Amino acid sequence: MSNPPSQSLLTELKDRLGLKGFTADPSDLAPWLQDWRGRYQGAAAAMLSPATTQQVSDIVRLCAAEGVPLVPQGGNTSMAGGATPSEAGDALLLSTRRMNRLRSISAEANVAVAEAGVILADLHEAAAAVGRRFPLSLGAKGSATIGGLVSTNAGGTQVLRFGTMRALVEGIEAVLPDGSIFDSLAPLKKDNRGYDLRQLLIGAEGTLGIVTAASLKLVPAVGSRSVAWCGLESPDKALALLRLLDNAVGDAVESFELVPRQALDLVLRHVAGTRAPLGGSHGWHVLIEAVAPMVAPSPEKELGRALGAALEIGVIEDAIIAQNEAQAEALWRIRDSISEAEKKDGPAAKHDVSVEVSAMPAFMIEATAAVEQRFPGTRVIAFGHLGDGNVHFNVRAPEGADQAWAVGEGSAVTAFVHDLVTAAGGSISAEHGIGQMRLAELARLGDPTRLAAMRAIKKALDPKGIMNPGKLVPPIARAQASLAQSPHRQ
Repeated sequence: MSNPPSQSLLTELKDRLGLKGFTADPSDLAPWLQDWRGRYQGAAAAMLSPATTQQVSDIVRLCAAEGVPLVPQGGNTSMAGGATPSEAGDALLLSTRRMNRLRSISAEANVAVAEAGVILADLHEAAAAVGRRFPLSLGAKGSATIGGLVSTNAGGTQVLRFGTMRALVEGIEAVLPDGSIFDSLAPLKKDNRGYDLRQLLIGAEGTLGIVTAASLKLVPAVGSRSVAWCGLESPDKALALLRLLDNAVGDAVESFELVPRQALDLVLRHVAGTRAPLGGSHGWHVLIEAVAPMVAPSPEKELGRALGAALEIGVIEDAIIAQNEAQAEALWRIRDSISEAEKKDGPAAKHDVSVEVSAMPAFMIEATAAVEQRFPGTRVIAFGHLGDGNVHFNVRAPEGADQAWAVGEGSAVTAFVHDLVTAAGGSISAEHGIGQMRLAELARLGDPTRLAAMRAIKKALDPKGIMNPGKLVPPIARAQASLAQSPHRQ
């Protein structure tokens, strides 16, 4: 059972953190009490903004003594309400934004040590200055922070080659629920000293501790890139194209984004300055980016030959390769504007799902047909990272529906989509996390053994339940209900 902060605790925290590190002013708190998508509104007695790991440790130790919950927050870009406190107001918001030092960066070691509040775009700039890059990018790079990216195991458009944050984090510093500091920043390639607590903290959404810094993998800077846009008949043909590129271009292919015709049409309709990359009409499109480091030849010729071969054997219907950076950015703008165009077009039930890569083309077609038949008037747009087996499976409301649709019928749509994903052996959250948005669905559909293990880990490390309560780990009552309803129960 959590407790609201006492006045004596607030006074001590204010004295320790000073004016820059403590605020209870409602106007200062307001922007940080609503999630990025505007779906959740919380409350908090104060926002704490520590500047050092020791200050985080002091905060956690003091709050643990009184059983006061803490909600860690970085750039507040969570897509699942994972960084928003509850409406109860008994939690304190802990912002890591003042912890924004890049402690070190080494081109020789290919490692950067960044504090939790370092903004992703700033890390990109720092890496570029030493001839390296951090190979993870996403739309919120101007506000997303390293601590949040680690805590949600963020993905992005380069997972195809470099993996999620799990593959890019080589060391972690964190404050655990009792206030102790876990220092494992050394980027050891081999370490067999038992359980890997670093990997446990990655993707834990702040429920097991507060990430304060991370050692991050860097790779050589981009020397040249080649960006192409293809029109093709189906997701099956898209996967065939990806396999052809695997053989012809190899690891140079970093991004492979599938875009249906409906998504392209929305962007052309709602986003000024965009235009169709190809002539004619194609049911599906793929955006491809191939990259080579400075010491390697440009991938353009290999990509061009591979696309030519794909055209000749009927895998694709048409293709272009950007001839300069402006054209390349114009192609990427189409992909990056899909969510903006969807929002302008009307309400939708949005899903971040994954199944096995080989099964994704069939899943997209069959699930689309099932949803549109079950919910007449809805229109599915499935797009994204086909090569990772992860698509954004968004279901647009019928024409003329208002925002209330998302809360009403949209909830039934989401449950139906998640049932289809689970039946296909997939995940209801591929890269956006569980947060509070998908908590009930995880309880309903999660594997009982996995849920039990998650609850056991949470109880062992955070026995007072003060770390980001109401996120990621379903409450015991919900998990027990899931056990009772699960067809896998023995």
